[in-house]
Amino acid sequence: MNLTKILTLAALGGVGLMSGLLFAFGTTVMSSLERMPPGQGATAMNLINVRIQNPLFLLIFLGTALICLALAVLAFVRDSPGRWWLLAGAALYLVGVIVLSFAVNIPLNDKLAALDPNSAEGAAEWLNYLAKWNPANNVRAVACLLAVIAFGLALNAGSGSQTSSGPAEHQTSLQHPRY
Repeated sequence: MNLTKILTLAALGGVGLMSGLLFAFGTTVMSSLERMPPGQGATAMNLINVRIQNPLFLLIFLGTALICLALAVLAFVRDSPGRWWLLAGAALYLVGVIVLSFAVNIPLNDKLAALDPNSAEGAAEWLNYLAKWNPANNVRAVACLLAVIAFGLALNAGSGSQTSSGPAEHQTSLQHPRY
């Protein structure tokens, strides 16, 4: 198994995990917190934002980004089947998840954490937070899903080039045996 295939499988796993996390968060966790009184919802979200910064999450979140960077470089330097799918998958994760997280979601998390969730200002910020954080998170989830598809297509495109004897060659040898 070559390096590109190993990295693609690792990226596929990491992006798949992130896709599931972001999807579950957007469809379950955030809709639950939204139904709570503002102070309680904001307090719970602040606790989640502290707890998610753990070694395992950071390994998957940032490790997948590093793998995607490596795959993007390999896509440019190697002329291999599926290279454009590799580049698409890497770009989807890097821009649709990493850049969006650091541009929108993390600053919103920091702003929410800086306020007293039980104050009028904290309650107003919670409503602003929900209006901006959820749509950005949904974009991240879709970007991950599309990256999973792109990495799968990259693996599929490269699978035919691994063997030198395909069905057509085998059929030809049966029709015209070599003595």
